[in-house]
Amino acid sequence: MIKGWAALRGPKIFSGPYKTKVTILIAARDEEDNIRKTIDDLMAQDYPRELTEIIIVDDHSTDSTADIIRSYADRGVQLMQLQADAALNSYKKKAIAEAIARSTGDLMVATDADCRMGPQWLSSVVSYFEAEGKYMISSPVSYFEEHSLFEKLQTLEFSYLIGLGASFIGLGRASTCNGANLAYRKDIFHEVGGFTGIDDLASGDDELLLQKVAAKFPGSIGFLKKREAVVYTHAKPNLSSFLQQRRRWASKSVKYKDKKITAVAIGIWLFNLSLPINALLGFYDIRFFNLFLIQMGLKYLFEAIFLFPIMQFFKRLSLLPLLVILGPIHIIYFIYIGLMGNTRKYAWKGRVVR
Repeated sequence: MIKGWAALRGPKIFSGPYKTKVTILIAARDEEDNIRKTIDDLMAQDYPRELTEIIIVDDHSTDSTADIIRSYADRGVQLMQLQADAALNSYKKKAIAEAIARSTGDLMVATDADCRMGPQWLSSVVSYFEAEGKYMISSPVSYFEEHSLFEKLQTLEFSYLIGLGASFIGLGRASTCNGANLAYRKDIFHEVGGFTGIDDLASGDDELLLQKVAAKFPGSIGFLKKREAVVYTHAKPNLSSFLQQRRRWASKSVKYKDKKITAVAIGIWLFNLSLPINALLGFYDIRFFNLFLIQMGLKYLFEAIFLFPIMQFFKRLSLLPLLVILGPIHIIYFIYIGLMGNTRKYAWKGRVVR
């Protein structure tokens, strides 16, 4: 993973006039507190307006989300309201698929209704797309505006996850990404069958789709390692919402197409499981405790080496010392999520799904 991040070079600079018609896709549900800021950021993009289409799908919101979106109609923002006749397990995938069906763009750029981005976000993505010709582009996501130690710890851990996804792409084994900042060609979406085969899970509109593309078109996925392309969102405010989110993310692992990636994930989980086991066995035999200390030392060492350039990229090096606190917490959390993410339903946007 350390080598994979280092293998990602800065993107080529595209100098010619843009020619790609872009559709920005957002699925929104009960986002009245955030959606206006997100739309304002989209309105402020420096990418040509005549090449930009914005489609926001309201997923049965119970607040004023739809009304806020509708107020931007005179500025070109299209509102779609999801109509599901029967209960679904994946409303978000249906919302995105319907938006793509209506879209007129060639490049679909997906983000979330609670995200923020700088004015060069879209032009950075399209510049990379036109220069490199990738079928799918994963771009960086970061937490910001933290208000507590808990949120800062989440930022460090989330940066680790984003770095892992980027590193896999750097190694030519694309496996994970984040749907808050993901772009793909419309024709490629249809060529891999869209969400068919992965629509039985509530989550997975991002990395499971990425894995379908990677399986059919090896080497066609890139990671945009550029600060201007970063999308920002907020950490979860409490432990309950954090665990629900991580269980949702973990639930996708049962659908991974690349079983080598699954084996790596299981190996990491088993390593974390061995840590408390060896610590407890140390009460009976000191050699187990010595092994535990060696494991912890290696864990801290290589995670610090891995995280340093990633936090440097995000300009958040000040959070790196929190790895001392995060390390022990992460062990317990990782073991729990590995078990619960694949065995229990979870709450998401006011619904209980799997």
